[in-house]
Amino acid sequence: MRFSQLAIIFTLLSVSTLCAQTQSADQILNQANSLYNNGRYAQAILLYRKAEERGANPVATSFNTANSLFQLNKLPEAAAAYRKAVNFSDGEFAPALSNLAAVLYRIGEYPESIAMYRRALSLDPSNASAWIYLAEAYQKTGDNAGALQALEKARQIDPQDVSLVYQQSEIHIAMEEFDAAVNLVRDGYAKNPEETDFLIYLGDIHRLNKNFSESVAAYREALAIKPDDKELLYKLADCLAEDQKPYLAMDVLNQVMHIDSSFTDAAIFLGNLAFETEWLDRAENAYLIAGRHGNNEAVYGLQNVVYEYIQKKRMNEARQAAKKILALYPKNAELKAEFNSILEGDN
Repeated sequence: MRFSQLAIIFTLLSVSTLCAQTQSADQILNQANSLYNNGRYAQAILLYRKAEERGANPVATSFNTANSLFQLNKLPEAAAAYRKAVNFSDGEFAPALSNLAAVLYRIGEYPESIAMYRRALSLDPSNASAWIYLAEAYQKTGDNAGALQALEKARQIDPQDVSLVYQQSEIHIAMEEFDAAVNLVRDGYAKNPEETDFLIYLGDIHRLNKNFSESVAAYREALAIKPDDKELLYKLADCLAEDQKPYLAMDVLNQVMHIDSSFTDAAIFLGNLAFETEWLDRAENAYLIAGRHGNNEAVYGLQNVVYEYIQKKRMNEARQAAKKILALYPKNAELKAEFNSILEGDN
């Protein structure tokens, strides 16, 4: 998800932008920035501190020191340095507030992280990324309403960012507000018809809500655009099976196998559905396809088919199936011993 990793603003400040007091401080700060840009963060910190001692602007030195500490994964120390930058700027430097918020989030101080993001956004309300990160912090505290409000702000700033629709929908789903999630995604699709994955996501939402008919309709709408999408077809088959429509599900899985016979999950699924409906020859064929493509789960399915043939006193079919299994797994001594008594009746 877009806001799963909170961003740090790594723009380095120089005394020329924040009114240096002396030329020597200016030179030292520039040297420190050069070290930072070359990944020599520990050495940069030493020079940032020296620059501050020589009279460099403390907002610049504190902020850049904090960035260096963050790069060294010294998060508590980075937070302290960002606090210095905030204090020296009288709380008027939004990047320091945003970076402090991000570090506080990373060390689990979610309520304070929220407070810092809100202070930063009061200075720069057009920062869409900060609204997104604020939403994640709200979620960590269980405040889904706050998260939704923050994401809505981000969408107002950047209405073209379709990822925000997914993020807002996920929160509605977590709150079991399925209709709100559906409406949001439908609206997103109407505004961004090229984002066909919205249709698949609609199917997923309906399926979570056990609204299988709507889920199937959404998946089929997506398939009209992506007719050979085997993963989407598999989702449709799974939904049909959950809706107690195994024969329709098997037809869809058969489509998948025609598109890609090496899609062994579909073959196993087809075999399982056929077995459950006592369509044994279809189950046998599906398991054999899976086995030929290296899916070892096929062994158990084929064994079940053999024993079901025996249970139904269809011994000739049981023997033929056993032979096919042994031909598929010629080095499996356990299977050979298991089917020995069945095959003896064929002699």
